[in-house]
Amino acid sequence: MAGVRSGHTLANETRRFQVVEGQEPFAIILGCSDSRVPAEFVFDQGLGDLFVIRVAGNIVASSQVGSVEFAAERFATRLVVVLGHSSCGAILATLEELMQPRERQSRNLQSIVDRVRPSVEALLATDLRNDAAAFVHHAVRANVRASANQLRHGSEILEELIQTDGLLVVGAEYSLETGLVDFFDGVPE
Repeated sequence: MAGVRSGHTLANETRRFQVVEGQEPFAIILGCSDSRVPAEFVFDQGLGDLFVIRVAGNIVASSQVGSVEFAAERFATRLVVVLGHSSCGAILATLEELMQPRERQSRNLQSIVDRVRPSVEALLATDLRNDAAAFVHHAVRANVRASANQLRHGSEILEELIQTDGLLVVGAEYSLETGLVDFFDGVPE
């Protein structure tokens, strides 16, 4: 938040040599590919600390599920964080498409919009539609919840690790404005 990095997180030569033989990430981060939200900087971590999967809108497709399964099984990592962020372009693009569909859109971009759509579509029927900032905020969080739930319930491997081995899947939102991360979904009380 303060713009100061811990000395241990710097990618120095010593740390680089330490991780040559293997990695032991303590968390798996499924985050947005937005250039303003690199997980290593957000959480002040260095080489080998996080297993990071980045995709626009922090959506969950088969390759992302497989990446989470890989890290959870291979490295015994027991924390998965689905990290959304304020002013997410993928969320904004989805909301724009829902309110004013375009005739021609890249099928690849459309595939992202189609994955975000189910989590935010119901918000169009609420009063949030009249408050743009609140609408986007709730849409970001709804999308994070949907992605976290898909990881919790869309993979036999992850379900088994949750039930028997303590895997925790949580949802969080990073504020571009403040630098704070709010863990709001799936956090044990």
